[in-house]
Amino acid sequence: MSDALRIALVGNPNCGKTSLFNHLTGTRQKVANYAGVTVERKTGTFNLPSERIVRVLDLPGTYSLDATSPDEEITRDVVLGKIKDEQHQDAFLCVVDASNLKLHLGLVLEVIAQGKPILLVLNMMDEARRRGMQINTQKLSQRLGIPIVETVAVRNAGIENLIAALDQGKFRTPDTELSDIGIQGSIHQKVDSILKDVVNFVNHEDKRTDFLDKIFLHPVFGLVSLAVMMFVVFQAVFSWAAPFMDGIESLFGRLGELIGAYISHPLLHSLVVDGIIAGAGSVLVFLPQILILFFFILVLEESGYLPRAAFLLDKLMFKAGLSGRAFIPLLSSFACAVPGVMATRSISDPRDRLVTILVAPLMTCSARLPVYALLIAAFIPSTTVWGFLNLQGLVLFGLYMAGIVSALLVAFVLKFFQKDKSQHALLMELPSYRIPDVKSIWIGLLDRAKIFLKRVGGIIFALSILLWFLCTFPQAPDNAALPAIDYSFAGMLGHIMQPIFAPIGFNWQICIALIPAMAAREVVVAALGTVYALSATNDDAIAQGLSHLISADGTGWSLATGLSLLVWFIYAPHCLATLATVKRETGSLKIVGSMVAYLFGLAYLMSFLTYQIASHYFGV
Repeated sequence: MSDALRIALVGNPNCGKTSLFNHLTGTRQKVANYAGVTVERKTGTFNLPSERIVRVLDLPGTYSLDATSPDEEITRDVVLGKIKDEQHQDAFLCVVDASNLKLHLGLVLEVIAQGKPILLVLNMMDEARRRGMQINTQKLSQRLGIPIVETVAVRNAGIENLIAALDQGKFRTPDTELSDIGIQGSIHQKVDSILKDVVNFVNHEDKRTDFLDKIFLHPVFGLVSLAVMMFVVFQAVFSWAAPFMDGIESLFGRLGELIGAYISHPLLHSLVVDGIIAGAGSVLVFLPQILILFFFILVLEESGYLPRAAFLLDKLMFKAGLSGRAFIPLLSSFACAVPGVMATRSISDPRDRLVTILVAPLMTCSARLPVYALLIAAFIPSTTVWGFLNLQGLVLFGLYMAGIVSALLVAFVLKFFQKDKSQHALLMELPSYRIPDVKSIWIGLLDRAKIFLKRVGGIIFALSILLWFLCTFPQAPDNAALPAIDYSFAGMLGHIMQPIFAPIGFNWQICIALIPAMAAREVVVAALGTVYALSATNDDAIAQGLSHLISADGTGWSLATGLSLLVWFIYAPHCLATLATVKRETGSLKIVGSMVAYLFGLAYLMSFLTYQIASHYFGV
């Protein structure tokens, strides 16, 4: 790709830059980290009509090259050519929201002042027209000294014109009086001068946004609507996914039977059927639930609702020692704590950023979802409450809320240990509401599915084989009275650990599963699938499925044990990737050690209370 056309997308947050990137590159994208930092860069490629390859770099959104947070520093350094592998860009595509030129043109003028080759992408033109704005694009191009292309990225409008402009090389280094801008004040004056000359406002009001904000930003109705949205999401996670999960479970059951019939060697049969298929299949069955959860998150993000949720929760989060800006990193942590921790780079205040990092693992990430789904299906009946609510969905909602409340309480406690007691106001742009971009949502879901399948095909596959080996060797003696797994390395280790975890109701099988789960939480499901497949005394027991084997109707886990394990995974830091990311972000092993200690301490304490109380009321 040495002869590829290299372009970088620059723009403010909420300008439609990501939608434009998705339409240009489609699924030909990859995500990497800049050397020495953990801010993600997304790159992709596409071919011009002339067959020349274009390499697109999507930079973090920023309001100014005067960076105030680590992610904004990356954008600044790429524009200034300070990052080694990104020093040469053939063109910068400055993407702006046409309906908010007063805010977005300032960054364009700063990039122009650097003497870079530029093509201005005037995005969201439909929104500008809906608001009654008339923009003289030709005059704006003359005033800025750069070519302009109009687009509506969410509708794929204007993309062909943009591609044609790139193919014809319609980007150039401006040669106007703008190149000698030196102070911030002159930028604002220039923006005002340009707007007076090129924009005619017919109607300043955005009635749709004003109407919706009266509901979603209301101090009472806004919080109620947010709670209802979250409630509906978790109901849908169980209700919508059920038929797909049943199909996947049935498929893997038949696959095990089909492949097992052709394998006569007992050890090889055990490895393939009990180790690989049972391990990977028991995790893959939860892919539909994860995708449904991500679907809702992406829709809320694309619609422009998420910044409003951050604004709405600012006062509540401030009382707990956080800022409203922490909302989006914490929301990202519902998908995975790793990007959630990385997203804290958008928080300029070091104190707020550290507290957000410390509580981010308490958000219920998608890796916990397979564990929750397995245990809820085993111990909570699928009944209807109040005539229309799914009880299992209610329990899942409660687990998510427990993580949120716990994060706020931990942040509240940490506030008393902070030396800096000053307040930090939340300043953020509230974009207009818009219809979500179907293609961006589809690409987001596809990316999440790839990540999940990669984990199943990589780390979970490898750990399933390792765990199978530990559960199989050494083999039981000829006169063995117990299942063979009791005599294995894993069985020995599990029995050694059991006295430590007995007060919280964990048996030796659970203790075994907790060890590989340190690599990734969802591995515990594959581990339990392998352990119980090897512990089963006959094929009928295996065929009944993991959910039945661990339920009170199966091999005898009590309700108290099931609830205790659910609570354990609300708090326990079973994710080495998250801990490694925290180390890179903070540069401190002491902070990582403190996080591990408090999370495991909380997990043991809350599981102990849950098990003892549940045992008292429901029996051991």
